[in-house]
Amino acid sequence: MLATLAALPLLVKAGVLGVVEGLTEFLPISSTGHLIIAASLLSFSGEKEKLFSVAIQTGAMFAVMWYFRARIGTVIRGLLGPAGVQRQTAWRFARNLLAAFMPAAVLGLAFASRIKAYLFSPLPVAIAFIAGALVILWVERSRRGPAAQPRVRSVEQMTLGDAFKVGIAQAFALIPGTSRSGATIIGGMIFGLSRQAATEFSFFLAMPTLIAAGAYDLFKYRALLVVDDLWLFGVGTVFAFFSALACVHWLIRYVATHDFVAFAWYRIAFGLVVLATAWSGLVVWEA
Repeated sequence: MLATLAALPLLVKAGVLGVVEGLTEFLPISSTGHLIIAASLLSFSGEKEKLFSVAIQTGAMFAVMWYFRARIGTVIRGLLGPAGVQRQTAWRFARNLLAAFMPAAVLGLAFASRIKAYLFSPLPVAIAFIAGALVILWVERSRRGPAAQPRVRSVEQMTLGDAFKVGIAQAFALIPGTSRSGATIIGGMIFGLSRQAATEFSFFLAMPTLIAAGAYDLFKYRALLVVDDLWLFGVGTVFAFFSALACVHWLIRYVATHDFVAFAWYRIAFGLVVLATAWSGLVVWEA
């Protein structure tokens, strides 16, 4: 079976990885971790393939922009409009996004190369999967009871300090397998945001984060790109867009009535499977 996966045509692999990216980018289960595992199974490894995995995140980012297009339009009109409550609200929202974006941006520039060199492989990802799951279980358990009611129930109520704290939480997602959305959502809940507010802010924070990550890697590894790769990147991005759009639509409704415990158990199971197959020799995971 593994040999069959490795033998799939390149464009099919790109489509599969695009679907994996779209379905996992906004769930607290780590899109980067899943892409590393999937790419290893598909024998889709190397510097260009790592660049591909970052570039197709653009598709997921466009999905969020499309889903929240009305809200984004309101913010843009507020930023450019006359002085008033709407403009103040828009500028506060933009300021909060910038504050939340900065920690990961600064630390990413400083440590991205070392992280990719030492942690972008299946076994560290599996360990991060399990560690992140334990954090989710702890947070969900600690939020039970009337004493754990959220302090911030909507994105509009967030302060600059709230946003910066969520940004610090997002920085932990530089470790592959941690999950960017998981870090921001669970981090937001730790700092007093409601589940819905933390999830929505995580979606908006994805826009500058994914744009910056994609642009940085495309520029850094531009020498690896050739015209023939356009089809490969295009297929991955399109599949990521449509699968992410479906995922965002589902997740918005899911968090209204569910917690994230199921995702934690999924992370533990997934991580244990990777560790067990590596230990037994059943799968030789590629870096």
